[in-house]
Amino acid sequence: MKISDICKTAAGGTPLKSNKKFYEGGNIPWLLSGEVGNRDIRETKKFITQEGLDGSSAKIFPVNTVLIAMYGATAGEVGILRCEAATNQAVCGIYPNDKVLPEYLYYFFLDHKDKLVAQAVGNAQPNISQQKIKNTEIPLPPPPEQKRIVAILDQAFADIEQARAKTEQNLKNARELFESYLQQVFSQRGEGWVETTLENLITDDCSLSYGIVQPGDDVNGGMPIVRPTDMKKELINLDGLKLIDPSKAEGYKRTSLQGGELLVCVRGTTGTTSIACESLVGANVTRGIVPVRFDPQKISDRFGYYQFISPLIQRQIKAATYGAALMQINIRDFRKIKVCVPPLEVQTVLSDRLDGIRPDLIRIEKIYKLKLSAFDELKKSILQKAFSGELTKTLEGGANKGAVA
Repeated sequence: MKISDICKTAAGGTPLKSNKKFYEGGNIPWLLSGEVGNRDIRETKKFITQEGLDGSSAKIFPVNTVLIAMYGATAGEVGILRCEAATNQAVCGIYPNDKVLPEYLYYFFLDHKDKLVAQAVGNAQPNISQQKIKNTEIPLPPPPEQKRIVAILDQAFADIEQARAKTEQNLKNARELFESYLQQVFSQRGEGWVETTLENLITDDCSLSYGIVQPGDDVNGGMPIVRPTDMKKELINLDGLKLIDPSKAEGYKRTSLQGGELLVCVRGTTGTTSIACESLVGANVTRGIVPVRFDPQKISDRFGYYQFISPLIQRQIKAATYGAALMQINIRDFRKIKVCVPPLEVQTVLSDRLDGIRPDLIRIEKIYKLKLSAFDELKKSILQKAFSGELTKTLEGGANKGAVA
């Protein structure tokens, strides 16, 4: 049946932002689309006044309303309202009734999210219309069968989340063990070790500057540019990089890459560090990244990389990071980061030792990430079976075989 055949739906609204009377001192919970995504929504970050409610298209949804985000990055996210609340216009509410359990609707739309988003209009940001939600067809078994399916999914998802939590903790423990070893390496300073600032360890042609502020759109055959979103691995190569008009880099030759530099994120996830592959010669970086070229007579690239990912430097970057909506570190503070420098022969010994250990961490991380991905796929598989009737049939078949045995 179509959602519109069994449920009433409505979208929320936003009181005029410039009218303070609509917000100040308000006690009516008002939910934004970005807050949709938890199964049980029990509170909101913002509130509006009765005057704001009356003076806008906002409306109060009752407890057990199923909410679906319709716009932007959170489009398709679903949750169940466990308190009375209004929402903004980017949220569709499916009112509760005695024909369908809210939990059943929740799991259905969790399974149906990709299909809804695929129907969305808009290029940069998907836009799911309320009409698309109303036209969505849903298999509707009797309420007792809905309860049975929900109970099975609740248990399965709880078990998966418990296993996921253990895997995430194991991954965290492995990373912390390596960080602890890095801390030990860089805190045991022997003869010949000196402490100096980053700006004293770079080559003459390295300015420790921000990259391109407005790189523009993709251009076929254009110049590769590295963005903070690309820095998800140790070695950055050409794969997946945005290509821009080379003229956009005319005023940013100081951040043109030669290959082999450290790339350090200075906006957003400050401190994230990667290495530019040799294939990136002539490429550039965006405003959120600073390329670092070490003077090989003072510090080796590998030793510099390990120190940058160590707690020694990461704590300095964190302490110098500021901002609320956008976290960043000032370039002057970045240049003054303190680096420990032993003799070059000691750097080689320590780097070789760390090179011998890091592959083990990478291997362990890969195993745990594959497990986490498998949990997500398992959830999708269980949901698909639940709403095709296979899940309960499988359980019934197993129960019958057990009875025969």
